[in-house]
Amino acid sequence: MTDLVLVPVDGSDESRHALEYAFKLPDVDVTAITVVDPFDIDPLSPGLQSPLGQSGVPAYTPEWYERQWDNAHELHEELREDAKEFDGEFDSVVKLGNPSREILRYADERDVDQIVIGAASNDTLSHVLLGSTAKRVARRAGVTVTVVR
Repeated sequence: MTDLVLVPVDGSDESRHALEYAFKLPDVDVTAITVVDPFDIDPLSPGLQSPLGQSGVPAYTPEWYERQWDNAHELHEELREDAKEFDGEFDSVVKLGNPSREILRYADERDVDQIVIGAASNDTLSHVLLGSTAKRVARRAGVTVTVVR
């Protein structure tokens, strides 16, 4: 029986290593997911502020969202090229929302068997301000989570 593996990919080296790891697993189909976060914050600003200074309120222009959406789809085109030598089925999806919530929601709705996620970078500032998506997913997932370094 083939397992379904979900791999969150954001374009970082860590997420690409996770995808490479998933491609090497036996008898799996792989889905890559990228989540565009509408509440993406400026790590140089204190607190959780949008560019307009309103805490927790997305304030980017429609062009910003469109550019992020397009970038995510371009990334997935690259991933499809990388998956050409993969033996299983490969699919990809782009979502809008909080990354850890959307990853977990997708895994639950699609009866994913395993999540393979890249470890957070060693950037201390991003850990302090943003926390770790990998850590949140590993803590809350109802399936096996493999964190790849």
